[in-house]
Amino acid sequence: MNLSFLFPTLLLATAAVAQVPADLAHDRAHVVGGMLQGSTTTGIHAFKGVPYAAPPVGNLRWREPQPAAKWTTVRPATQFGPRAMQLPLFGDMNFRSNGVSEDCLYLNVWTGAKTASEKRPVLVYFYGGGLVAGDGSEPRYDGESMARRGIVAVTVNYRLGAFGFMAHPELTKESPHHASGNYGLLDQAAAIKWVKDNIAAFGGDPQHITIAGESAGSFSVSAQMASPLSKNLIAGAIGESGSLLGLQPLPALAQAEQAGAAWATSLGASSLAALRALPAQQVLEASGKPGAPRFSAIVDGYLFPQSPKEIFLAGQQAKVPLLVGWNSQESGYQGILGQAAPTVENYRAAVQKTFGDRAADVLRLYPAATDAEVEQAATDLAGDRFLGYSTWKWADAHANTSGRPVYRYYYARPRPAMTPEMGNATAGLAGGVIKGDPNAKPAPPAKGAVHSAEIEYALGNLGTNKVYAWTPDDYQVSKTMQAYFANFIKTGNPNGAGLPTWPALKPGAGGQLLHLDVQTKAVPDQTRDRYLLLEQLATK
Repeated sequence: MNLSFLFPTLLLATAAVAQVPADLAHDRAHVVGGMLQGSTTTGIHAFKGVPYAAPPVGNLRWREPQPAAKWTTVRPATQFGPRAMQLPLFGDMNFRSNGVSEDCLYLNVWTGAKTASEKRPVLVYFYGGGLVAGDGSEPRYDGESMARRGIVAVTVNYRLGAFGFMAHPELTKESPHHASGNYGLLDQAAAIKWVKDNIAAFGGDPQHITIAGESAGSFSVSAQMASPLSKNLIAGAIGESGSLLGLQPLPALAQAEQAGAAWATSLGASSLAALRALPAQQVLEASGKPGAPRFSAIVDGYLFPQSPKEIFLAGQQAKVPLLVGWNSQESGYQGILGQAAPTVENYRAAVQKTFGDRAADVLRLYPAATDAEVEQAATDLAGDRFLGYSTWKWADAHANTSGRPVYRYYYARPRPAMTPEMGNATAGLAGGVIKGDPNAKPAPPAKGAVHSAEIEYALGNLGTNKVYAWTPDDYQVSKTMQAYFANFIKTGNPNGAGLPTWPALKPGAGGQLLHLDVQTKAVPDQTRDRYLLLEQLATK
């Protein structure tokens, strides 16, 4: 059959599709790659699964992110892209993404803008998960609530684990930057640059980008502030629980190369070509076996010319306002006592075993005179060693060297009881217990705010988490916390009408911080000596 008479019609139809005008009112936005077709939920436009870099597969595995290919027809942006390669590690993660894949470099945008000319402030949020798990599709990070407050919200996927952080001598040799590792952080830097170049299409202001994240996402914010690749692209930063300015120095490139080479040998890969030829699932499973390296951020000489701590202490980081803090129960008392009962005798013995001849100094700053006081003292000490110190050091260094305001919080609202239908089925996951832990037991309700508990409150997403029986007090705390965050994103200052005053830190003195709970208020910082001691103990 001769179908040639159809060709002109087909050509005209293709051209018409390619020339559809960008119009946010009809969920269309034109970015550097081409036209996107998103969707709308009660006035908020969502664009999901937007590629910001080429799929890091084949010869692009363990390469810095490359530009995404352009498309000529209208690209649907209504489904979250695949999440990065990861094992099912954390029980509190809930994904809406389209499976797991090496092809994972996608981001998601929520905006309430009616036109592309509005120049709304922008939030770019990086998920947590220890740099080994997590995804921008998790409901707790959903950007719709922030978009309703006049902000263009973005979540970003980035490479994880061995795919995101393995260094290797051959990778360093082939790199134009003479560096390897840190691929996940390079992904984030590429995403920030993409947002800078494209967010105006969604009604966002490319000159007003605030980056934020929790846990590993907070580490990531400190990384992007320190890196010359990103530090000039951002207007503000928010860190929730953690930074790369920790008690232990980051590994150097040579050290990480050695670990990567040894691991490659254990996989039977004698060359970089052989490593890249391995199936992704095989690489993933091998990375989770006992004895596999703990791939992490490193001082690679490119993303980080020096360690992040050195960069901040020298005042070479992004000079932007910083909002930063952590939770009252970042780690349990078991982080100090192990399985021992929380008694004064056991606490003192554990501190003596850990700190030796400096135990008396530790007990003076983390005191417990009675058994009833031990649990809180050990919780404070465990949490400070886990994340409190690194977050404090970040805030302190930035306050001292940036000339910009730093607002520090202490989040103390415990989650409420679980909903009856959840029951004991998820009780062991209340604090983020790792799946598959043979020693995991149902966890009692937390007395404090456990690690990651604040995310839904801060981003206005309590309703997306069906595990807990949220109360009016919880919604009030969320309203307060989200208002502070939204004000900060808009102006660089969290204060606003109807909110308790939140003073900036005073450089070198500690000053006041914001105690976030049902009764939110500014209080004097009385913990500085604790962090100075931990720092001293780590460097002796």
